[in-house]
Amino acid sequence: MIIRVSPSTLSGEVTAPPSKSLSARFIAAALLADSPTMLHGISDCDDTNVALSIAAALGAEIELGSDSVRITPCLSSIPRPRSGKLHAGESGLAARLFAPIAALSLDTLTLTGEGSLMNRPFEMVTNGLAALGVKTTGGNTLPITIEGPLVGGEIEIDGSISSQFLTGLLLALPYAEQDSKVLVHNLTSRPYIEMTLEVMRAFDLDFTHETLDSCDTFLIPAGQTSRSLPLSTDGDWSAASTFLVLGGLCARPDLEIKGIRGIFTQADSAIKGAMLFAGYHILGTDDGLNLKKKRPRAINLDLSNSPDLFPVLCALAAFSNKPSRLSGANRLSSKESDRASVLISEFAKAGVRIEREDDTLVIHPCKKTTACRIDPHGDHRIVMAAAILGCAGAADIEILDADCVSKSYPSFFDDLDSIGGCVSEVR
Repeated sequence: MIIRVSPSTLSGEVTAPPSKSLSARFIAAALLADSPTMLHGISDCDDTNVALSIAAALGAEIELGSDSVRITPCLSSIPRPRSGKLHAGESGLAARLFAPIAALSLDTLTLTGEGSLMNRPFEMVTNGLAALGVKTTGGNTLPITIEGPLVGGEIEIDGSISSQFLTGLLLALPYAEQDSKVLVHNLTSRPYIEMTLEVMRAFDLDFTHETLDSCDTFLIPAGQTSRSLPLSTDGDWSAASTFLVLGGLCARPDLEIKGIRGIFTQADSAIKGAMLFAGYHILGTDDGLNLKKKRPRAINLDLSNSPDLFPVLCALAAFSNKPSRLSGANRLSSKESDRASVLISEFAKAGVRIEREDDTLVIHPCKKTTACRIDPHGDHRIVMAAAILGCAGAADIEILDADCVSKSYPSFFDDLDSIGGCVSEVR
């Protein structure tokens, strides 16, 4: 599907969809709980549907309601797979999160996927599981074979690469055979781990966590049981960040983003600070945030803990008064695309010049965007960033493969249209 986004004036209100990161963690924790869990308002994006399908493949009973999901776990919190294959689609989160959980089973399981996920690195997963007593076969990429059980013990992890496998370990190790000690060096994406720890507390799982210098230590007792209780999913700050930037560039008189007054930590709530840094006044409302259009100031930010903000902030910076600098770009190579390279090549088509200096992207202001067709390379966040260029710029932007936005936000273009976005399908 090719979508054309034209210069737009936006107004009214839009509600952020449920957080996919939180939804996946809820599903994983509910799979291992001691009784059924009712989850309200979870995300309906592709990544969440993959997480539900993997939970079902590992033996959980999934009952879908109109706005809720009831998950009945396996007996004794041990996965009992219905087949020997787990399919993660294109979801790196689901693959890395559920690999340690699958290893609690005594069965031999093959974890696979499709699309760009098949080229993303998984050596951390196979090496990490092997250190905890799991037999694994396969190379640095999917598919990999996992043969449990997950015994537990001590493991050291490089936390500068990805937090997703660590999240899976933290949720799985309470059910391992032995107490565990996880040493994490140079932890980045720290807010994602804070979210995981908050989910563990919600399910009454025991752990201790301390940070000394550049090492985080997690101590996790074995043989735990977890409680289950009804839970509601917070709105997704990753999705909300797109509309906050759109509001700052296109709102007249203003735009309200609702549904983001949640209780769980989200890395991309850092967008609030970024918008303040860019000179915006953000007004808090009962259920969200409100802001008006103005020209942004140049920004100089470290996005190591919130790398998913790179695309939308590159789009914001394109309309600023001076060059902006965003560091932490080394985190972008193993996303749905080689995100830094795609931002540089595709934004250039619209007249936006981005240069890379080691770990930093330098975004130069664009006096006037040019009409073009952007290829997001299957990356949902590039789609949303391209839509910002189309709405806020001076010319139409056509987006190839725009339906890949369903990975995180299936209703994105409908929501953009509802607040005045000029959106049409190219046939």
